[in-house]
Amino acid sequence: MFKRIDHIELVTGRLEETTRFYTDVLGFAVRARDRVSGTPLGPLDLVYLDLGGTTVELMCYPEARPGPASRGERLGYRMMALEVEDMQRALAHLAAQGIEPVWGPKQRERYARAEIRDPDGNHIELRQWL
Repeated sequence: MFKRIDHIELVTGRLEETTRFYTDVLGFAVRARDRVSGTPLGPLDLVYLDLGGTTVELMCYPEARPGPASRGERLGYRMMALEVEDMQRALAHLAAQGIEPVWGPKQRERYARAEIRDPDGNHIELRQWL
């Protein structure tokens, strides 16, 4: 009945900066762009990004404002995780672009993981299965 996760949606106030981060830094490809008019919140700009068959949909309402900052854990969406081939090589690539991990890297028995953030502060886990 259920086949797979079709896509993940992220609302951003900086569509082009966020698109560049996901494409230039993380290697996603832009699959499509669209503009929807007449939504209750005004026009909606969309960018569909693809990485290995997974789609991230960036959504930008020109009038959207960030919500209050959260401290610690909360109920709801936490982060997406990207599998990497080599953690040290991935972190070196990110460091060359001025992006440092906000957590890790930590190595466990079966995996290594670290976390970075996108331009809107969304956490992204990097995971290397050992």
